[in-house]
Amino acid sequence: MSLVFTAVCSHAPGITARADQAEPADRTEFHVAMDGLRGRLEAARPDAVIFLAAEHFANFFMNNMPAFAIGMGETYSGPIEDPDWLKIPRREVRGAPELGKRLVTELLQSVDVAYCEEWQFDHGIIVPLHLLDPGNTLTVIPANINCQGPPLTPLHRAWAFGEAIRRAADAVPERIALIATGGISHWPATPDSGKINEPWDRDFLDRWLANDRERLLAYSDAETYRDAGQGGFEIRTFIAAAAAARGKGTLHFFRPIPVFAVSCTVATMEIA
Repeated sequence: MSLVFTAVCSHAPGITARADQAEPADRTEFHVAMDGLRGRLEAARPDAVIFLAAEHFANFFMNNMPAFAIGMGETYSGPIEDPDWLKIPRREVRGAPELGKRLVTELLQSVDVAYCEEWQFDHGIIVPLHLLDPGNTLTVIPANINCQGPPLTPLHRAWAFGEAIRRAADAVPERIALIATGGISHWPATPDSGKINEPWDRDFLDRWLANDRERLLAYSDAETYRDAGQGGFEIRTFIAAAAAARGKGTLHFFRPIPVFAVSCTVATMEIA
């Protein structure tokens, strides 16, 4: 069929782990936006949803750090973190091994991508999945871009990965949705955790909503680290989503929520 839906959203563990510490209005309005995103996703009637995240050393480490990876498992489990801390019960998620294999086969025509039949979900996937699929009914294909272990995947290669995802989705008969998750500026697991650079975030989102490839790829890692923290490297997942969708974006929610340690974001992009 084709790619039928593309969105981006935040995946910070504080969204669930520290939900009770947020300002009630912030928490409520963010959840309303995620409920709206869930409705839009359901309306797109996807056969499978690719969750594209920045993996946090849960499955890949510096002994083997792929630039890109796609899941081909029958099932996946998560969270890998303590469920009592993350406040998300463990679940088993349905995969799509045969579809995943076909997508990987097409991706390999233009991008070198690792593939995995075993994958445990950390907060990068399980937090948005918890909010978007409370009934655990979705068929999920996990995907990863290395945003964590230098040398990082270059931004232009993240764009190429998004283009390859689009070609692969358009080459299969199933209806494919793509949800990219991550933070914008944030400094996780550092003394600066909770710091947010709102002007930087807004400027990045302006570039993303316009699907301005030249400006999206203009960041250097040194500048991103300085202005957006090491968590800012996760812009790669958003960039890949823009490359896949090819259209313009709509921002449904944006608000810096320091107790969640990130500007919470919910946005969709037109499939052009």
